[in-house]
Amino acid sequence: MIRQLIRSYVGLVAVAIALFTVPVAFTLTDQLRDDTADSVMREARTMALLLGNGNASSCAALEEMADAFGGQTSSDVQVTERCDTGLQQPRQDAALTKALEKGERTTDWGSSFIWGPELKITVPARQSMEDLDGRNRGPVVGAVRIVYHTNGMTSRLWQIWGFRAGLAVVVLGVAAVIGAAAARRITRPLRQLNDMASKFSDGDLTARSPVTGPPETQTLARTLNQGAERLDTLVASQRIFVADASHQLRTPLTALRLSLDNIADGTDDDFVKEDVEQATAEVVRMSRLVNGLLVLARAEAKVTAAEPLPLWDIVRERLAVWRPAADERGVTITLGGSADGRPLVLTSPGHLDQVLDNVLSNALEVSPDGGTITVRVEPRGEEVVLSVDDEGPGMSDAEKSRAFDRFWRGQGLTGKAGSGLGLAVVKQLVTDDGGTVTLGDAAGGGLSVRISLRASTRSGG
Repeated sequence: MIRQLIRSYVGLVAVAIALFTVPVAFTLTDQLRDDTADSVMREARTMALLLGNGNASSCAALEEMADAFGGQTSSDVQVTERCDTGLQQPRQDAALTKALEKGERTTDWGSSFIWGPELKITVPARQSMEDLDGRNRGPVVGAVRIVYHTNGMTSRLWQIWGFRAGLAVVVLGVAAVIGAAAARRITRPLRQLNDMASKFSDGDLTARSPVTGPPETQTLARTLNQGAERLDTLVASQRIFVADASHQLRTPLTALRLSLDNIADGTDDDFVKEDVEQATAEVVRMSRLVNGLLVLARAEAKVTAAEPLPLWDIVRERLAVWRPAADERGVTITLGGSADGRPLVLTSPGHLDQVLDNVLSNALEVSPDGGTITVRVEPRGEEVVLSVDDEGPGMSDAEKSRAFDRFWRGQGLTGKAGSGLGLAVVKQLVTDDGGTVTLGDAAGGGLSVRISLRASTRSGG
């Protein structure tokens, strides 16, 4: 929009300059042409009067005047043979014939476009008669021709048009600068609204736009700010409700699980124990679901900011926690990749721990007994890729497209369904830290979870 405003402003100025300067330049050109023609014509008529007198003094004055005019203007003065002078005689042509036979003056610019290299003015000379007040009204006795070279006029013409062209360029340049400043000033409220909309689309519900500019943009800014305030309030209320509900549910679920464990320990009935185990499994799943909701609520609230943390150390710590559970299933967890420089990644404290816990939990759930889970850390320029590959059944493309949906549950090899929030939590936490998470196929046919995190400019020690 700024470019369009600048082009429109410069175009308007260009039209104004053209309407003002071009006619003036044409007027000055015509004036230069007419003034030159009149000046040369006056000189030619004066010389024709001297030639018409025909006496010795007039011929001498004619020769002197012709030499002076030719020296000043670089012109050639040509006269017929009435006077005995050293001046050149004109070549016989239509203009000379018209002057000698009809007594008519002619002006020949040598070109139909402005002028040619020479201006030729031919004036008839009439015999002097005393009874006509000193004016030559007698018969035509000769002719005077002045060949005026137009080099000086052409230089003057270039000055007229060149000065105006240069002035137009300067004015257009100034107009472009002023137009750019004016366009940025005019569009500043719109850019502020766009910045607010961009922040809003990125999840920053606290973004607001200054109420500035013309009345129309001020009204729009107020409306958007009011809508953003309302939406922020509603979303904050929802998050508070989810967080409070999840937090309040954790205590009774813990008490319920303890009660079920006590029941199982105090009975010898196999049927009762089986029912208790099923109930305990559901309580465990509900606890995981509540914990996941609590994590999501906190992540969406963005209560922490990303900071440089040592990825390698966090990965080693979480693998040490999960290896005992993997050993019970005979599953091997290996760590590979490059640890050069111990890369730092930008992540909120605790986010990466929860991400790894959810990914490793899913990988262990689908891994067959005796399988392998491979974890790799690979720095790639401005990001660090953390991948977790398992040897499970993998996922179809349709399943991958839904895997990050909340409450979508896959089926592990153990036959236990998950809470449906694991990968949703992973995506939320990684996205909040400015990273990305994708699902692919592992080399062994299982699932590969690839997590790209922003690398910190600081180097790990």
